[in-house]
Amino acid sequence: MRMLLVIALVIVMLSGCQTAGQTGASSGGGAPSGNQVQSQQTNPDQQPMNNDAIATHLETIVKSIPQVEDATCVVMGNTAIVGINVKPDLDRARVDSIKYSAAEALRKDKYGVNALVTADLDMGQRIREMREDIQKGRPMAGFAEELGDIIGRIMPQVPQDITPADSPPPQQKNQQ
Repeated sequence: MRMLLVIALVIVMLSGCQTAGQTGASSGGGAPSGNQVQSQQTNPDQQPMNNDAIATHLETIVKSIPQVEDATCVVMGNTAIVGINVKPDLDRARVDSIKYSAAEALRKDKYGVNALVTADLDMGQRIREMREDIQKGRPMAGFAEELGDIIGRIMPQVPQDITPADSPPPQQKNQQ
């Protein structure tokens, strides 16, 4: 029974390799075969956008969503972090719905497909400060400072680990 399963698995793997080999690139420059797709660029003269332009573009998309009062975006590589501001009196379910709408709108944009959307006020402020540092020409320093602040907020403080300043640290007893 096991041998039959191994043989079937090998046959499936080999047939997968054979299929991949058959659908490879054609050697001629002639007409495309029936299973190939050709596409043209919609705007070949358009230059790729820099991170600041992409951030502005994504902010514009998110600000167009009803009940989003403001948005701030930071782009790092192919990932964007978008902080949105909504009215503070909205309940959590409505804020989540607005966040979902923002993510849905960004998903439809080629630059926003890998975006992360947050409605957390503190995170939004951190993103805003990172964006300001980037615009001032301090991208790495600003990112490092804000990341340190974020981690400082996330890390729990354990009372057991606190040593009062006026007392010496506890000494461990030697056990023999």
